[in-house]
Amino acid sequence: MKTLTFEEKVKKAGSYKNYWTNLAKENLLNCKVVKVQYLSDKELEYYGWYKNPLCLLMQRPDKSTFWLIPSMDDEGNDGGALFTTIKNYDTIPTL
Repeated sequence: MKTLTFEEKVKKAGSYKNYWTNLAKENLLNCKVVKVQYLSDKELEYYGWYKNPLCLLMQRPDKSTFWLIPSMDDEGNDGGALFTTIKNYDTIPTL
């Protein structure tokens, strides 16, 4: 079976937005947060970041896990804040 190029995958999805939304659904739906913590000083140094984001350890239905690490941009230039719709907790800050 031929592996599709990124452009072919986007075309098949109908748009960039659809492609990235479908990928998010595939990987994030039905997962649960099993741990939250800020990065360690060693991890901040590894990334070269000054802003320390809250990270979430996620568990898939098959019990495998992965981390969500907020970044200020797509290039990973620094840690990023999270915005929520939670009353009295509308922003999860970087430290």
